[in-house]
Amino acid sequence: MSGFKNPKTTVADEPNAVRFGFTTQSENWNGRFAMIGFLSVVLIEAFSGQGFLHFWGIL
Repeated sequence: MSGFKNPKTTVADEPNAVRFGFTTQSENWNGRFAMIGFLSVVLIEAFSGQGFLHFWGIL
């Protein structure tokens, strides 16, 4: 049985898997979405010449 491999994958084997709860994978996805949101706000302000809240008409 020295050549036997375990077919099951663990959480650590799939670093980009979508998992729910307080796991490393969910925190990675949360950080990625936060970076996308921050970049979106910066680009909106750069191209429109207005602040984010003014662009959406909140202020």
